[in-house]
Amino acid sequence: MTARVLIIAGSDSGGGAGIQADIKTVTMLGGHAMTAITAITAQNTVGVNAVMPVPTDTVIAQIDAVLSDIGADAVKIGMIGSPETARAVAERLTLETVPVVFDPVMVATSGAALADTATIAAFAALMARATVITPNLPELAALGGLEAAMAQGCAVLEKGGHAKGETVVDRLYEHGEMIAEWDAPRIDTGSTHGTGCTLASGIATGLAQGLPMEAAIGRARDFVRLSLLNAPGLGKGRGPMGQQDVRNDGLFTGPALNQVTLAATDYDASVRFYKLIGLTQIVDSPDNGYARFEAANGATLSIHVGGSLGGAMIYLESGALDSWCAYLARKGVRIDQWPRDEDWGWREARLVDPAGNSVCLYHAAEYRRFPPWRI
Repeated sequence: MTARVLIIAGSDSGGGAGIQADIKTVTMLGGHAMTAITAITAQNTVGVNAVMPVPTDTVIAQIDAVLSDIGADAVKIGMIGSPETARAVAERLTLETVPVVFDPVMVATSGAALADTATIAAFAALMARATVITPNLPELAALGGLEAAMAQGCAVLEKGGHAKGETVVDRLYEHGEMIAEWDAPRIDTGSTHGTGCTLASGIATGLAQGLPMEAAIGRARDFVRLSLLNAPGLGKGRGPMGQQDVRNDGLFTGPALNQVTLAATDYDASVRFYKLIGLTQIVDSPDNGYARFEAANGATLSIHVGGSLGGAMIYLESGALDSWCAYLARKGVRIDQWPRDEDWGWREARLVDPAGNSVCLYHAAEYRRFPPWRI
């Protein structure tokens, strides 16, 4: 059954953050997005020009309408609008048992304030109901720091994007201890509008689909990074991300058939041929006899001079590669190469099918379409 995600947040007229980013994220990750809008904003990539909170009774009416009919498997909370709405939403959600992801939105990417002091003070009621909260470093400080946030009883994902340095580190805390940590190179882009909304919605979708907390966060982080790399470059300020172009990137447990490698004899001739067909070349490594191309749907094809002529290797990607291989082995499938990290950023396992065709099971996330050496 399709995972149902109720989003309680404000609307962004520019489509970069808020409800609009949430809907795109939930949809691209395979969920069904439902909404309870808490505020209407007039904003774009440059700033927020106006904010009109939705009356608390109307917010609760939206929640009731959704839950009484469709139901929900998880709830994501973003911009809350007013302290009255914060308290009312927290009280309403005590009647539900589903996971709640709370992104304590205080300031827009442009720098505009989206929550006053009274509203921030009322966040405590939402934190007490939340399964996990996802503050950035300034938001965490405004909430009283890590210990104060954990004292509310929820898990805390401390986002490190506001810290200095070329590496972004996110840390998950639960029951007073750090239980997981993720790090990745900082992506140099001005299109960061909606990163927090996208991450929280991605986590909520994963929890709604039954993923454990760490797996839901890991997949949501991959989705955010791919959305940043796919950003269309719209607007004059902090532009929207490219959630709509995160396709065939192996973010799910089940395999995605998204890469094929073919043998070649003449590097230049093969490159000309596949570019003429209409594929976009994204890797050019003539010294290694290797090139990679991207199709319009996000799938990739590589040519490799020196490979087994007439043969091909298909690549099936999964966000749960190691568990997948362990499952196959229990079912009697022979794994010729167990998952291992390769120099080109992919984690790969190898096997052959009953006819002797080579198959690579792997996980590459952003490194398939956006390796550091992408053209």
